[in-house]
Amino acid sequence: MSTWQKWMAPFVATSLLSVASAAHAQDDRTLERSDGTTAAPVASDSAAADEGQDVQFDRELLSVEEQVNTLKERVFRSKATLQLLSEIVAQGSGTGSRASVTHVNHLGHSYKVESLSYYLDGQSRYTRTASEGGLEGVEEVKVFDGPISAGSHNLSVTMQLRGSSGLFSYVDQIGFNVQSNATFDVKDGESCVINVTADERKGLTRSFTERPDIAFDVRCDRSMESTGEQ
Repeated sequence: MSTWQKWMAPFVATSLLSVASAAHAQDDRTLERSDGTTAAPVASDSAAADEGQDVQFDRELLSVEEQVNTLKERVFRSKATLQLLSEIVAQGSGTGSRASVTHVNHLGHSYKVESLSYYLDGQSRYTRTASEGGLEGVEEVKVFDGPISAGSHNLSVTMQLRGSSGLFSYVDQIGFNVQSNATFDVKDGESCVINVTADERKGLTRSFTERPDIAFDVRCDRSMESTGEQ
């Protein structure tokens, strides 16, 4: 080896080491860029997957809500059907028994009927208010006339009254309810005529709100249809 070659050898070795180090660093940076570029899509795919799961959950929740609403509607229809069947059975359409209920008003002019309600075995059969008409100045009102099942029945009535006076204005401000009920038995094939009379009790010691009274008159006999009479 010549003197020139010996002198240049350290510089050549140093240059080779520098090139090798630069190449190694370049590979590391490439790897880092590669990791970075591949990591981003992975993170994006994960977010997209989570969003897709949320959308799917919302769809399933909406489907469950629709199914619940459908079941509620079916239950409501079933209850309505059962109620109708119950009324048919309660009315005893096949027994031939009937009932007729008439409200009779014998209250004086000091009382004004604002509303009248009748219930037969807990079911509303008649409801009327003064604003709807048919109560002012009317002495008799047919509140029910139809088939009824044989057995024991309960009839209840509620009247909402208000004072009516041309002399004392404070009487017009008095409003109160009067309630009463009665139990009666119907045999198979019988027809019952029930008169419910609203009247005033006698007695000077009774207050204005204590005087109104309700009396039941029940009369049942064999119907002409069931006995074959014409």
